Amino acid sequence: MDYSPDIYEAIPHRPPFLWVDTVISYDSRTLIAEKFISPDLDFFQGHYPGYPIMPGVLLCEAVFQTGALFMARMLQESGQTTEAGRKAPVLTRIKGAKFKREVNPGDTIRMHVTLDENIGNAWFFKGKVLVGDKIAVKVDFGCTLTETRITGNGS
Repeated sequence: MDYSPDIYEAIPHRPPFLWVDTVISYDSRTLIAEKFISPDLDFFQGHYPGYPIMPGVLLCEAVFQTGALFMARMLQESGQTTEAGRKAPVLTRIKGAKFKREVNPGDTIRMHVTLDENIGNAWFFKGKVLVGDKIAVKVDFGCTLTETRITGNGS
């Protein structure tokens, strides 16, 4: 998979733990991104063998990484940066996660993250994951910017 270079520049996550392939759209309130769920991902061998489904925690992680991309875009527009080695978005709160439908190998998930509030270094979001037009996960979450010791670009 070739990931968009702007994703690598914005957040410190890398394969095999990068859960965003591409940014679909962005405005001052919402970022939408997608990820193809490859059938050959290792966890499918052990997560319900014979009936593989994507773990809910990884669906939440896809939403959280989409929120991190939103933060990076907003900060970039204001002349700041989250590039590795300086500041990184870190999850600080998970609230009200609801799992509505399963995600299977071969699905493409679409993450929608909407900014609820930004207070200083704290960012609060509403997120959801869709498969087609059906909601798979809804979750509210918060992130802050934290000094990081990440070195190199990891790519």
